[in-house]
Amino acid sequence: MSEGSFIKKELYSQVKLVELIKRINARYRYKDIELWILGSKVEPRTSSIDLRRVEIDLKRTSYIGELREIIAIEKSRGRKIALIPTMGYLHQGHLALVERAKQTGAFTVLSIFVNPLQFGPNEDYSSYPRDMERDALLVDIAGVDVLFHPTSEEMYPRPMVTYVEVGQLDTVLCGATRPGHFRGVATVVSKLFHIVQPDLAFFGQKDYQQYLIIQRMVGDLNLPIEVCPVQIVREPDGLALSSRNVFLSPEQRQEALILSQSLNEAEKLLRAGERSARVLETQVRERISNESQGVIDYVEVRDAQDLSEVTEIESPVLLALAVRFGATRLIDNKVMEVDCSCLE
Repeated sequence: MSEGSFIKKELYSQVKLVELIKRINARYRYKDIELWILGSKVEPRTSSIDLRRVEIDLKRTSYIGELREIIAIEKSRGRKIALIPTMGYLHQGHLALVERAKQTGAFTVLSIFVNPLQFGPNEDYSSYPRDMERDALLVDIAGVDVLFHPTSEEMYPRPMVTYVEVGQLDTVLCGATRPGHFRGVATVVSKLFHIVQPDLAFFGQKDYQQYLIIQRMVGDLNLPIEVCPVQIVREPDGLALSSRNVFLSPEQRQEALILSQSLNEAEKLLRAGERSARVLETQVRERISNESQGVIDYVEVRDAQDLSEVTEIESPVLLALAVRFGATRLIDNKVMEVDCSCLE
């Protein structure tokens, strides 16, 4: 057994994933790995990591037919299948999804596909961060069973004429300013569901609207899939992990802390007895505007179950926001009840 393979196989069962990565960092001086999982600014394809030093024995494929063959074998053995759809450039938030999936004992499929259908004409599809070999290393260390990374040609071999529409859920929040975005999300996730046929699918709650849309799609279409939400993963200073964080300048990253801080302040107001959704929205807007250069896309309180409008807060609500720092658009949210129990 090679040295790199030995480290993975001997230590993975003994320590948590982050600790394992730290040990690999210490052994090989792979500091960039830790920076990646913490969402820090590391330019794609310019790291000092020599991937040849650690063997990657992960099953991986770009082909739908080959993936289906792999899954068919596992199903014949009685295994449940878990799917984690991602767009890559993985961070600890994604790895939290992997850890949750692995806890179920299911055969775990992680997909990496930057889906062109969910990007608008002036959005960042071409510049979205990509580094497949670095991602493959991380998912291998995390214990993913198979990595599916199709090309656009594999997923969309001819122009699409069939789409999944998600009704009123995509007309608010991110859907209001990104027309067609959630149609693209629902369509590609539906395709992945049909390709993989998972029993379980894991989604992070940082994009709470996306989670609700997928949950509703599964229910409306009677798909035999359990949609499993995973709480937002944050850096120690509160910034929600995002693949787009790498685009923030040091100054913008510092200013972006106002997002989680303003959400926490709104929670305190709710705890103190404030029940007006408009008051909470105004408080968050004013703090972001007064204490940062961020350009607000939206700050809204919505019903946590169906994203309907809320005036007086009497049941669980979602306080969601989207703010641009330079060209980088960040989202964050907090789900709260009137007794202010945080449900992130």
